[in-house]
Amino acid sequence: MIFPFFKKTKITVSSIPKYLSKLGGEITCKKTFPAIQPKFSDFTGLNEELILVLNKMGINSLYSHQAKAIMLAAQRKNFVVVTPTSSGKTLCYNLPVLNKILSDSETRALYLFPTKALANDQLSELTKFLSKLDKGIKCFTYDGDTQSTERRKAKEYGNVIISNPDMLNTAILPHHKSWGTFFRNLNFIVIDELHTYRGVFGSHLANLLIRLQRICEFYESNPIFICSSATIANPLEHAEVLTGRDMTLILENGAPSPEKDFIIYNPPITDKQTRTRRSSLLTAAQITTDALLSGINSIVFTRSRINVELMLKQVKKEILKKNGDPSIVAGYRAGYLPEERRKIERDLKERKLSGVISTNALELGIDIGALDLTILHGYPGSIASTWQQIGRAGRSGKKSSAILIPLSTSADQFIAYNGNWLLNSNPEMPRINTKNPYILIKHIVCSAFELPFQEGELFGKKDITKILNYLAKNKILNKMSENGITK
Repeated sequence: MIFPFFKKTKITVSSIPKYLSKLGGEITCKKTFPAIQPKFSDFTGLNEELILVLNKMGINSLYSHQAKAIMLAAQRKNFVVVTPTSSGKTLCYNLPVLNKILSDSETRALYLFPTKALANDQLSELTKFLSKLDKGIKCFTYDGDTQSTERRKAKEYGNVIISNPDMLNTAILPHHKSWGTFFRNLNFIVIDELHTYRGVFGSHLANLLIRLQRICEFYESNPIFICSSATIANPLEHAEVLTGRDMTLILENGAPSPEKDFIIYNPPITDKQTRTRRSSLLTAAQITTDALLSGINSIVFTRSRINVELMLKQVKKEILKKNGDPSIVAGYRAGYLPEERRKIERDLKERKLSGVISTNALELGIDIGALDLTILHGYPGSIASTWQQIGRAGRSGKKSSAILIPLSTSADQFIAYNGNWLLNSNPEMPRINTKNPYILIKHIVCSAFELPFQEGELFGKKDITKILNYLAKNKILNKMSENGITK
């Protein structure tokens, strides 16, 4: 049986369920999430100049969770914000940081993001905001792509340094003497996308943050931690284990959310005897083509780089067949040059592109503007990722849709017929082990290089006397009677 691409299929976001029902497959799950009304708060505690900039941007009040973040930061309390995607979490840390800088120009802040793409996106947004504020506040990214001249400026003048755990480990902490001004005035440490720091990666970051706090203590600063995430089951516990600090949880979301349809569409069976289904990739390509040609701005998530290229080729081919412009869609994945990825992000935001086919590289909170439709080609592998990807559409304030097209694998077919289980389950709990000896010992050695350990000094809350003696005995560290133990 052949399922041809319809030559002229005009659809709207609202008519997607009806459109899918005509494709020969099966809608195994459909749920409509109703619109949520906003909960507003005033600008209490915010600098007048910041309020003026926000007003120029069309923001005349804060959402309740943003106002609470400003209040907690003013009280010097560590906190973690967990609200859905596109709920304005960025302002939960940018406003407190800028508020403090305006009252004390020497204030410094360190932003940590798991990817360079997120860091660059944050730099772009913050730079745009600062240009309207026009107060000489300096913001820099500090990563492997940063030129040496910019690195010097960042160390000397940067109020906000946007970096990642790798750079903190290799380029900042070991050279803290050249960052003296920064560490002496460090007031804020911001950790975005908290849920990504799990397993070995998260365990490394937890120990890295102990090293960071040790350096801060040496320079007599005591920064507060601000963490944020959209999809995490145990935010308070995870943030406290990761940072070693007591945290306050902001869970109530004050942002509005438009109506959204979530649909699981199983491709049609092509061979009843073997229960073989039509290719999920071709099905996703068909739906994407018809959506784009109908003016529906769309993002497709697929699970591999090769699938990105295969689907992109198919979609462009079908758009061309229907006398459309194939340049309205692009691919996005690791392997593209940084300049290419930035251009795609920019073109999506500026509506030069109507659609993008991506790996999970666009799953995190990079600002790519308002999209109307998210298509998940295959179950992403976790409930957290599913919600992250679904949340990429619906930022325009208009109704949006998300379609999950399961693969033919057993796991995906289970999801296909158990949609309520997927929708009613909490995101996974990220777990880390800060005491993993293979990780802990490496960070202790690094920390000893940065600052000598004094006799009886703890590493975070851990007594590491035995580990230090072991490392000294094996001549990995040197024991010095006056200064403690160093590398």
